[in-house]
Amino acid sequence: MGYSPDVEVLGEDEERLEALKELGIAEVECLLASDDDTYTYNKRVNRIPPIQEHRMIARAMDRGVSSADIAAALNLQVESVLRRFRLLEGISPEAAEMLKDTPCSMKVFDILRQMTAVRQIEAADLMIGQNNFTVMFARALRAATSENQLAATKRGKGGGKPTPSGQQIARMERELAALQTQVKSVEETYGIDNLHLTVARGYVAKLLANNRVVRWLATHQQDYLSEFQKIAEIDTLGPIAETPSA
Repeated sequence: MGYSPDVEVLGEDEERLEALKELGIAEVECLLASDDDTYTYNKRVNRIPPIQEHRMIARAMDRGVSSADIAAALNLQVESVLRRFRLLEGISPEAAEMLKDTPCSMKVFDILRQMTAVRQIEAADLMIGQNNFTVMFARALRAATSENQLAATKRGKGGGKPTPSGQQIARMERELAALQTQVKSVEETYGIDNLHLTVARGYVAKLLANNRVVRWLATHQQDYLSEFQKIAEIDTLGPIAETPSA
């Protein structure tokens, strides 16, 4: 909600309000924002990485909480809770430590489980370096893995799926190398761009502190005013992750 001395303005949850009206509920607890925020609270929600979720479930079950009780509390199926509990089975401790704060899905861990411990660490390093934790990227790494770096249970099992040819693997390696080159090129100019943007943000913030400038922009250039406000509200610039050595 946005705050005003005379009226409260609903900032979000319009559907919830309509549901309350249909149920005939006249009063309900809510949050009042005393400042005019330019973002919703949902944008700042911190998602729990899958490995941290696994550790929380494992700790609860070690303390005697049943999988059924956990499933009921989290509104999940029991099978889903058990799958999260077994998330790190077959995963190298070193790879798990590297990926503990990343948004890797459970399917990514299923793919990593098909590799040896050393290859899992290499794959984790590549995913972190490219900041790419998608299933597609994990499958590409799996396809580029040599036979002797696959888990023993996966060797010799085609599963009806065609094995990537040498040309396909070479193409993926070239594309990965080209991507690493692009990332390094961006890193070389990142510091200067960061400085320029910081100076520009400070200048724009000073302009917006002038009421006459804001009134003129609001009257003649509303689009510019909106973009200037977004620039002035930037808090930090996210760092670029280091690329792995080829």
